[in-house]
Order: sequence, then structure tokens, then C-alpha cells
Amino acid sequence: MAKVLIIGSGGAGLVSALSAHEAGSEVIVASKTLPTRSQTSMAQGGINAVLEGDDTVQNHIEDTLRSSAGLGEEKRITFMCENAPEAVRWCNRMGLPFSRDEAGEIARRRLGGASAPRACYAQDYTGLKLLHSLYDQCLKAGIAFHNERFLLNLIVDSESSRVLGATFLNIETGEVEEIRADAVIMASGGYGAIYGKHSTNAVQATGDGLAAAVRAGAKLADMEFVQFHPTALKNSSILIGESARGAGGYLVDAEGDRFTDELAPRDVVARAIHDEMAKSGAVYLDIRHLGEHFIDRELPQERKLAQIYEGIDPVQELIPIKPAAHYTMGGIEVDEKCMSSLSGLFAVGECANHKTHGANRLGGNSLLELVVYGRHAGLKATEFAANHPAPVAENPQFAKDANFVRGVMYFTNQIDFYQKQEMLANIFYNNVGLVRDDMGLKAVLGAIRQMQKELPFMGPRDKSKGCNTNLVEFIEFGNKIELAEIIVVSAISRVESRGAHYRIDAPSRNDTMFGAHTITWKEDGVLCADFMK
Repeated sequence: MAKVLIIGSGGAGLVSALSAHEAGSEVIVASKTLPTRSQTSMAQGGINAVLEGDDTVQNHIEDTLRSSAGLGEEKRITFMCENAPEAVRWCNRMGLPFSRDEAGEIARRRLGGASAPRACYAQDYTGLKLLHSLYDQCLKAGIAFHNERFLLNLIVDSESSRVLGATFLNIETGEVEEIRADAVIMASGGYGAIYGKHSTNAVQATGDGLAAAVRAGAKLADMEFVQFHPTALKNSSILIGESARGAGGYLVDAEGDRFTDELAPRDVVARAIHDEMAKSGAVYLDIRHLGEHFIDRELPQERKLAQIYEGIDPVQELIPIKPAAHYTMGGIEVDEKCMSSLSGLFAVGECANHKTHGANRLGGNSLLELVVYGRHAGLKATEFAANHPAPVAENPQFAKDANFVRGVMYFTNQIDFYQKQEMLANIFYNNVGLVRDDMGLKAVLGAIRQMQKELPFMGPRDKSKGCNTNLVEFIEFGNKIELAEIIVVSAISRVESRGAHYRIDAPSRNDTMFGAHTITWKEDGVLCADFMK
């Protein structure tokens, strides 16, 4: 029986696990957190699919291409959109409790950048309910979960560049472990936590899978494209989902006047809010006119979040908001079968670049992508694993990683890496955020490279072996600064404005020079970058 290892237990990982299991593989899911704590729970608005009515699949394709600002690949977008109706029906059969319209059909709302209401939703908890439904199905299927396993590195056969599995730190015991497999699916999520308190992401979204992949020899694509969600709570960056605007919420300035199209693509709305805040200092989301009954039925989470984190009740009061880092379009470059440039390594979800989102993701397409491509990745990984069993080979990576974990305990802690981590988040938000320029980007790159040099002086203070979260967070910080360099180098290289990448020193789109994907990789530890069609 083919053995498939899935790294990450969010929506993409769980869909892939079910798909690989159904295709006949032995499946192991390894994750540093519990499955129900995944970032997937933050996808509130819905999952796009054309089910019936005047809308068409072609409209969905065209909306996605338009939002991608020239970097979406039409063939892959078409595959995703054509498979969207069956993806929603699959979720429905699985038991996802979709909201219903008056006719009892799956309810839909219009999200930003869409030409029609096609986001199928479950109140404003769509991602959370999808995640719980998936986890229930995985438990019923008897899929093995190895939780609290922090990914260290991929195991690669140096002669064939074949991925054979991965090494992990068992967080509970402090021991380094290995899991071998015939195929590996990376589903470890994005890297939004680099922005720290300026992100809607959980603190665990540190890009560990991407960092391990690029160290192993995989290529990354379009890492400079980071989507800022227009409506995060002003004081906490907690997400107020697009469901609120999709339901009819208004964006208003300090005088209470609307100033932009609330359902334009996210990059456009986020920059409009950024500019208005620079002028008047405040922007608000107004859902008061929707009424308490509607809010409690359709937007219960948004009301609770505003009450808990801002101390206001949106039934009677305006919600103070700001843009915050939300979704990372860049990721591991994969082909149409979801395989990376490394044989046997597949990737799906936010850690992957399927070339479906391009420079700016369309609202409602993240859950869609993880379901459509998650099912596809599970099937293709199983086919690969069955036809190409992993060879028995030595694993020098295990000894390297065991020595690394031991050696880190001898690092001094003259420098507090938590302070450096906060500094990185602030300079990223200010200079690698909604608005960028060459001078600011190069200043950040200098700061990153200084942090890389200082890393041996930032070791964990906690020297205990088991349950050492200080150690885990130190290794996460190392992954953050490794990816931060790649993001900034990519942003410096792209001297134009496109989608979520906006440079005030190059405000126009330039298809002649930059109508291609930014590809980054490492050779002998040295970062390389190029533009490729």
C-alpha cells in the first residue's frame, strides 16, 4: 500500500488526507497544532461556486482572471472554477451545514470582485464549519494524526532529488523524529504571521513548510504578493470577514460618508482605506442598517468579535477597522498535478502556488482552491506513490536536525529574539505592506540580513527538553527571517505595481517586463531569483 505523508492539518491537509485515503493510500497527517486550530477557521465569507441562476462558470473564470492582474493561469483557474459546483456538493454531502435561502437551497452572497452572488456560506463561520466537518470525516476514516510535530526539514535523496519524508520535533518529548513516505503533501499554510500584530493570521502561520521546501531545493513563486484584508479590527487586527460587506455593510470615513465601492477587489478596497486613514485618521464598517435580527442570523461572529475585541456593539455602533495582512498568494511552485520541482513533494493550500490567485486573490476562492486542489493533490500523490515507491536510503538529515536541536541549546541569548520578531513585524507592515518603494524595501532587507547574522546570539532561554515552546518559537523565527529575505528580494525585483504589490515609485503595471512569475530558489544556500512565464 502506498504511504502518503501530509504535513499540516488545516482544510487543505484534511481534504488531501480524505482524498488520498479514498484512493487507497495509507495516510499520516503530521501537524504542529491540533487540526481544529487551523487558519482555515478564519475563512468566514464562503466558498465560490456557480450552482444555478443567471451566473455562469465563465463569469467565475473571468472574475478570477481579472482579480489576478495578469498572473493567473487560465487553464488552472478554469479547472478550479469548473470543479467548484461538485466541490460544494461534496462539502454538502459531507455534512457542512450551509445556510439556506427561502427555497431551502444553499444560500449565496456576493463577495468582493465577484460579478454575481456565488459564495456559498454557513453564516459567517464557513471555514470553521468546513474544518470541523473535514476532521469528523477523517476520524471516521481512521486516518492517523501525529499532532504537536513541528516540521524541521524534508528528507531528500541527494542523488535523485526525491523527497522521502520529513523530520519533526516532537514538541511534547523534545525528541527529533522522522516519518518516511512514498509521497509528501505539504499543506502547512501561509506566512502571514511575519506581520505579527498587523496580521489577521494565527501566530502559528510562520511559513515553516515553505522554508523547509526551499532549503530542500524546491522553487517558490510570487512571494512578494501578500493580500491585505480591508476590514480587520483597528486595535487587534482580528478579522471582520468580507461576509459583512457582502451582506450590505458600508465603509465610511470619519464623517460617516461612504468613499469607495465596498465590493471592489480586495487590493483596491484596502488601498482606498489606507489612503482615507492617512487623510482623516479613521475608517469604519457600518452594518447598523442591516438590523439586529439579520446580524444575529447571518453575521453572529462579526457581532461577537466587535463586542469582545473593540467593546462596541455593531447593531448600534460603527466598527473601527484597518487593513491587515491576511493571505499569502506566494508559495511553493507546483505543476498541474500539484507536484513541486522536487520529485515526490506535492503542495496544496496557502503554502502552494497553483497560479490561480495571481497578484490578488478573489474573495471566496481560498476555500474553493483548497477543496478542489486538495482532492486533486490526494489523488495525484497516491498515483505517484503507487507507481514510484520510495527507495530505502540513508537519512543524514535526521542526524543534522538532531544535532541542530541540541546545538541551539548552546546558543547564547544576549539578544531577545521576541523583540527582533516584533521589529520585523513593524518594518514589514510599514515598508513591505500595502504601499512599498525601493528605499524602504532595501532598508528592510538590510535589517533582515543583520538578524540572520545575529541569530546565534538569540537562542532560547528555556533549556528544558519537553514542551519547550520557547524553542519552537525560536525555530519559527528562523523560518520567518529566511522567508522575509525572499519576500523582500522578490518585491525589490518587481519594479511595477500589480494587484497586492503596489510601489509608489513604480505605480503602473508593466506587462512587457514583469508579466511573469517571480521564481526564487537556493543554490548552495545562496538565494537566486528570476522572472519566468
